[in-house]
Parts: sequence; C-alpha cells; structure tokens
Amino acid sequence: MVANTQVIFSKIPTGYPVAGEHMTINKSTIDLDAHLSDGQFIIKQLAFSVDPYMRGRMRDASIKSYVPAFELGKPMTGGTMSIVIKSNNPRFKVGDIVDGGVGAGVFEEYTLVTPETEKYLTVRNDPKETGLPLTYYLGVLGMPGMTAYVGLKKFGAPKKGETLYVSAASGAVGQLVGQIGKALGLRVVGSAGTEEKVAYIKELGFDGVFNYKTSSTDQKLSELCPNGVDIYFENVGGEMLETTINHMNDFGRIVACGMISQYNTDKPYGVRNLMQIVAKRLRMEGFIVMDNVEMEEPFRKDMTQWLLEGKIKYRDSIISGIENTPQALIDVLQGKNFGKQIVKIADE
Repeated sequence: MVANTQVIFSKIPTGYPVAGEHMTINKSTIDLDAHLSDGQFIIKQLAFSVDPYMRGRMRDASIKSYVPAFELGKPMTGGTMSIVIKSNNPRFKVGDIVDGGVGAGVFEEYTLVTPETEKYLTVRNDPKETGLPLTYYLGVLGMPGMTAYVGLKKFGAPKKGETLYVSAASGAVGQLVGQIGKALGLRVVGSAGTEEKVAYIKELGFDGVFNYKTSSTDQKLSELCPNGVDIYFENVGGEMLETTINHMNDFGRIVACGMISQYNTDKPYGVRNLMQIVAKRLRMEGFIVMDNVEMEEPFRKDMTQWLLEGKIKYRDSIISGIENTPQALIDVLQGKNFGKQIVKIADE
C-alpha cells in the first residue's frame, strides 16, 4: 500500500471557498500491486489544472448547469495530465501520457481507471513529440487555449482592422485571446488588476493596456479605443460589462466567456444599460468550449504551430504539492495568480 492523498469537496460555500473547510485534504492509500481486471489501469497524476469555472461546481447537486456539481465528500475533479504506471488495457499502455480533459481527472495522487471511467480519458503523448512542456496541455494547448481560440474566431467573428477589448487580459484565456487577435489583424486593448500583469500584457504586443483598479475603465476605453469597441471578450462581468457596453460600436459582438466578479457574491451586480444591446444592435452570446468539439483539431494544429514558431507567448503559475490545490483555486478566484494556474503533483 502507498499513500494516495486526495483533495475532497467537503462543504458548499456561499462566498469565497476556504481551504480546510470547503476543500480538505484526505490521506488515503492504494495498493499498486493489486491484480487488475480486464480494461483496468492505474495512472499517476502529474499535474492538475485549476480554473475559475470550478467555483460553479461547488453547489448543491440539485442545481443543474452545463457541468455537474462536485460530489460532497468525494475527490474533486478537473483537468489533469497523468502517466500510466500499470495497465491491463491495450489502449492505455505503461508510459502513456493521459489527458483528463475538462473535468474528468480525479484530484488524487493515483487513480484506478475502470472501463466505465476510461471513456473520459485520452492518450496524449504529444509532449513527447513536440518537446513542449507537459503543463501546456492543461493551458495554452488545453481547455483555456481552445476557449480563447473558439471564443474569438467563432463567436467574435473578427474582421481585420476592428478593435478588440479583453478584460482579465493576463489570465489563462485572456492572454491568448489578445495574441490571436493580433495575429488576425485586430487592434487589441486589454486590462488587468496589477502593474506586473499590465507590464506582461504590454510584452505580448497589445496595442493598449490599463490597470482597471488604479484608473477609470470608462476613461481608459475612451482613450485607448477612440473608435469604439467592436468585440468585447468578456471575462469579468458586473460593472466592467456595464461600462464596456457604453463603448461598443453598432453591430458589435460581446463574447461572454466568464464573469469572475460575480462568482463569489450573493448580491450580483445589476447591469443597468442592457437597452443598449437593442439600440446598438449588439450580439451578446455565451459559449461553452465543450460544445465546439469540431474545432479541437484545427485548434491544436494552429496553436502548436504558433508556439513552435514563437508567435504565441504563454505564462503559467505552477505550485508544487497536491496539498496546495485548495489554496491555488482560491488564488485564482481572488486574482492573486498570474496566467494559467497549475498544481504540479509529481515528476514523470
């Protein structure tokens, strides 16, 4: 028997989750020498993806949404990269890298996979072939990267010369939206909440950047988007959305990817100018990346090529140790992390 530490969803939060209360660490064990039935295999988790959408899964299971709620008293699940260490399954060989997809990986050190749970996992040996960091497949080449790609190209419907505004522009998704926008010939403006993040966005080649915490969003959008905003990639919601609507051009598109300012409050901000959607003939559309699987192949091809050619830069935050997973998620929700948040669990 070996130790098998797990991250447990222990209690439903009403505001920001608290480590040790809503998410707890459980010291379990697993027998790595046990006989495997047909189709079973064991994976060792190498890295976890920690993402804002996970806050929405911390709810009562009776409340339906696009992604299932976490089960109380059970290990949390999310994006993971792992390696097969023992197998009785011809499709998953020892040494294969396994992608947990969006929410299919179990937040524990080792997982016994059965034929019933195998369908959610994918062999992803790409890191061995491309030489790109394994953690990229949880970020720029994973769900956040595809979210940026699908959101801008499909729902933003960009046209060369238009102006794109990205909120939370240093985040896992935002930093990529801006760079893709530049590659497509857009004028790109972004905002973030610290001077360090603002400096990073400038390094990425955005045409304009501002700190929304130390300056007026309204004034900065007037200054940096003098011809108005054609595409708003929405990651924040609330007052940010309200202000940006006032700067949208006729027939503009608001790509509703997330609204992190509203995730941990029981008093959502009431946006007061929605009539402008009618007056300006705006299109505001929410999307979930999992609904667009037909774009996964072109996304992986394009993004891998851009990375290898140095056309896309990417920054992530990596913290080591499974026991730090709860705090890593809290940091994401409070905007304390930088770029994509990864928890490193083990080496290959």
